[in-house]
Amino acid sequence: MDLLTNPIKDYAWGSRTAIAALMGRPAGGPEAEMWLGAHPASPSLLSGNGSPVSLADAVAADPEGTLGRPVVERFGERLPYLLKVIAVDQPLSLQVHPDSEQAADGFARGDANYADPWHKPEMICAITPFRGLAGFRPADQAAMLVGRLQVEALTPVADALRDGDVLAALRLLLEWPGSRRELVEAVVWAASSVHQPDYALVAKLARRYPEDPAVLAPLLMRRHELAPGDALYLGAGVLHCYLDGFGVEIMACSDNVMRAGLTGKHIDVDELLRVTRPEAQPLAVEPAGGVYAPPCPDFLLRRVTPGASHVLEGALPRIVLCTEGAVRVGAEVKLQAGESVFVPASDGPVELSGDGVAFCAEPQI
Repeated sequence: MDLLTNPIKDYAWGSRTAIAALMGRPAGGPEAEMWLGAHPASPSLLSGNGSPVSLADAVAADPEGTLGRPVVERFGERLPYLLKVIAVDQPLSLQVHPDSEQAADGFARGDANYADPWHKPEMICAITPFRGLAGFRPADQAAMLVGRLQVEALTPVADALRDGDVLAALRLLLEWPGSRRELVEAVVWAASSVHQPDYALVAKLARRYPEDPAVLAPLLMRRHELAPGDALYLGAGVLHCYLDGFGVEIMACSDNVMRAGLTGKHIDVDELLRVTRPEAQPLAVEPAGGVYAPPCPDFLLRRVTPGASHVLEGALPRIVLCTEGAVRVGAEVKLQAGESVFVPASDGPVELSGDGVAFCAEPQI
């Protein structure tokens, strides 16, 4: 097994303190995500005995040794998951991810929306209180919330919602034909007079995105608040947006994202609406013996508080991340908070011990 050096993404929505505190170093600029895995865009580096080697290159050089034959047969010669530490200080873009068939088809067609042919379900496990929007509300409830604003320009949006067509309402907002700034200003004025958290969130988003009608998303979507240790699984087609919090996120190893607003990046409305499933909802994942196992074979996540000893059985490619205290992995590696290690399948079962807290990622085989 080898210690990992993991790339950090300095996206503007990231926290200036959370990842720095985890790593035990001074705060600095915004740090949004730390990636732990073999994604080709930003693979982790293995310490090794000489020059650092990317985990992606190590897998390519010895697929069966690093991944194990069952994983290669099921997923191909690739680590099927990507683990992240995510620190959200400002809302992310409103987004959705494709299923396997949509991703393979889009990538084969050369559609620029698809970076690879893989699906991208994901699960967030909260370390601190964590908030997000995910999945649509019942259409009649959303119609009532939009109508309560009494903004005449939004009448077609409310009508579409009353007809039960949430995607039509979303399209109207994303393709707004008039002045987007004027609409958002009218919405903020109206929302400020309604003392309710969803309207306060609309106003907050509008201050950050003053020309984006997608600031109305809190009225169309369900709000989720996770306590530390809670986990939420987001499958294909679930429209979502993380708002704030610090957590460990695990996903299929893909970078396929369709954005719907709250971003300066490209939005392909037609493809977004084709991928979005209006009925799709996130799934709360309850841990069984510290194991979060969502309905996705690409990954599961273990939260381990080892105490005296805990043995991870089987021969699987694992990434172990210490988030608190100190954790010993096997006989040789001791992790402090913020440190991580890749355990190849060839190492077989691995024992964790110590008084710290660790998260362990692996495929479901």
